[in-house]
Amino acid sequence: MQDALTISALTFGTQAFVTLFVILDPPGAAPIFLSLASGKSIKVQRRLAWQAATVSLFVIVTFALFGNALLGYLNISLPALQGAGGILLLITGLGLLTGSITDSDSAASQNIALVPLGTPLLAGPGAIVTTMLYVQKADGNEQLGALAIAIVAVHLIIGITFMFSTKILSVIKDSGVTLLARIAGLLLSAIAVEMIVSAIKAFFNIG
Repeated sequence: MQDALTISALTFGTQAFVTLFVILDPPGAAPIFLSLASGKSIKVQRRLAWQAATVSLFVIVTFALFGNALLGYLNISLPALQGAGGILLLITGLGLLTGSITDSDSAASQNIALVPLGTPLLAGPGAIVTTMLYVQKADGNEQLGALAIAIVAVHLIIGITFMFSTKILSVIKDSGVTLLARIAGLLLSAIAVEMIVSAIKAFFNIG
């Protein structure tokens, strides 16, 4: 009868945490992070790990607070945002497949924590829309607080997962890094195509 009111802040926060964890998928994103960060020192890799988590957190919190107003002001639809994110990921995935993006001298590899890791891989349309929906569903400050804790907790796990995953690079050596980059590129390209197809379906109202 009053389901929204009977959900405790703890339950609401737990639901938000699990949902965001599944969408952001830190273990699944780790191979892509390793491929992009493979040409850098351990210290830089760990810094990039936390930068990626911080960027994702900033983007998601920004959209949670101002998302509807921002998209409305710029007249941007969610399918358009999803399509743009898919194109960015596809460019990165193709770069990993060809090997051009893993070149340590490549300018494109300098800001991987911003793009594509922080956004749109982590803070992509799925995570953004989900967070915006949870903000709308939240009933009172307690549930909003639980949602905020859930968002921060997921990003702490992302940073920790990425940071400890860097130990893998010292084990698999250069040939392993090359193989990992190709696999990550294939997976990233597949994710990108799914995002683009979903955006097209939503844009043209295709079931």
